[in-house]
Amino acid sequence: MSNNRRVAVIGLGSMGGAMASTLHNAGWNVIGFDPSEAARTAAAGIGVSTTAELQDLAGTPYAVLSLPSATIVEATVPVLLSAPGTIAIIDTTTSEPGTSTAMDTLAESSGAAFVDAPVSGGRDGAATGSLSAFVGATDPALKAAQPILEALTGGKYAHIGGPGSGNVVKLLNNVLAAANLVSVGEALGVAKAYGIDPAVAARSISDASGGSKVSAAMYPNWVLSGTHDSGFSLGLMARDAALAIEVARQIGERPELLAAAAGQWQEALAALGPAADFTEIARTVAPAVTPAGAPNTTHAA
Repeated sequence: MSNNRRVAVIGLGSMGGAMASTLHNAGWNVIGFDPSEAARTAAAGIGVSTTAELQDLAGTPYAVLSLPSATIVEATVPVLLSAPGTIAIIDTTTSEPGTSTAMDTLAESSGAAFVDAPVSGGRDGAATGSLSAFVGATDPALKAAQPILEALTGGKYAHIGGPGSGNVVKLLNNVLAAANLVSVGEALGVAKAYGIDPAVAARSISDASGGSKVSAAMYPNWVLSGTHDSGFSLGLMARDAALAIEVARQIGERPELLAAAAGQWQEALAALGPAADFTEIARTVAPAVTPAGAPNTTHAA
C-alpha cells in the first residue's frame, strides 16, 4: 500500500469512528486516536488500528479531525505538524472560523494544507461515505485534501470559499436546523391540541411549502416514535446554535429569530443535560407529541 494512503483519524466518537470505518473499507491505511479507551476499543473492533498517543500520528500524510471544540483543534494541529510528512489535515469539526484561519496559516508554514470541512449527514452518512461537507480552503489546499473528501462524501462537498468559510456556513446550517426543530415541534403541538394526529400533520406539511427534513424525517423517525436515538447530542446542537449567534454578532449581525431559538436550546440543555439526544428538544417545546413526554415525566402521547 502506498505510503500516501495512510490517514490518521483523531476523535473516534460516533462520527469519527464511522468515518474511520468508511476510510478503512475504502482501502485506506487508517490509524485512529481518541483519549477514550472505549472509543479506541470500538474502532479496533472494526479493523482500525489505534494509538493512545497523539504524538504517534505526527507526520501522517493525511489526518481527519472529528473533535468536540475549536480549542481542541488548536491543541491538536501543532502536534500533527511536529514531524514532516503531512500533506493535508481535513477538519470535520464544527469549529470556529478564526481557528480555521489560524490553522491554515500554521499548516501552510509547514508545507501542509488545512481544510475546514464540517459535515452534515449524521452517523449514517459517515458510515456510508455519503456525508455532505461545507469546505473552506484555498484552492491548493482543497486539491491536496480532495482524496479524503471524495472518500467521505462521494463528491458531495461544496467549496464555500477561503479558510473559515466552511465553518460559517455549517454553523448557519445547524442554527437553521435548531430553529426548525423548535418550530416544527410547536406546530405539531398545536395540531395535537386540535385532535389531529401529529404524524398526519407532519406528513401533510412535508408535502407542502412548510415542509423540511425536520418535518419529513426527524420528527417521524425520532420524536413521534419516542426513540430519540439520532446519535447527535443535545449538548452539541445547543453549542452550535449558540456559536452561530456569537459568530454573527462578531461581524455586527443581530439575527433575532435565530437567537431566540438558540435561547430555547439553552433552556432544553438545562432541563435535559448535554447527553440527551438533540431530538429531545421536542420534550421541552412540544412534550405532548413525543411518548417521552416532558422532562422528569412519564407522559405517553
